[in-house]
Amino acid sequence: MRGLLERIQTLLPKRPRFWIILWGVWFVTLWFLSSRNTNTPHGPEIPHFDKIAHFGYFGLGAIFVSSWIRLKHPALSKAAVILIVTALGATVGAIDEYHQTFTPGRSGNDPYDWLADISGSLCGALGTISLLLPYKRRPAEPLDRATASD
Repeated sequence: MRGLLERIQTLLPKRPRFWIILWGVWFVTLWFLSSRNTNTPHGPEIPHFDKIAHFGYFGLGAIFVSSWIRLKHPALSKAAVILIVTALGATVGAIDEYHQTFTPGRSGNDPYDWLADISGSLCGALGTISLLLPYKRRPAEPLDRATASD
């Protein structure tokens, strides 16, 4: 498993701009999807599927933005990145829910959708920081000259 993760890590883009552009596309797509009327059924009715969709979509957004933050600001701690990404997901989720109140056929302001947004953001950030973009270990401190000459 570790070898697979290391292989995936080497394939991921290392430029922060790539990740923030992906997040921008993600955000615009979210706005477009929130502007659609969902009264027309598109398939079988699955109970609470919208919560799963919110969780997954915000998890994906969290991957993009946490990758950007991690590459742009490598000095930030893991906890700080996770907190920032989760707070951003909560804010965007609240804006999304409010935006849906102005869309015909949408209810909006659903606290459970918002909770799914926050949960997805948290899990996406945790997964990205823990698995995809782990911090590299610092090299061992060099021995001082007195010890090194022994």
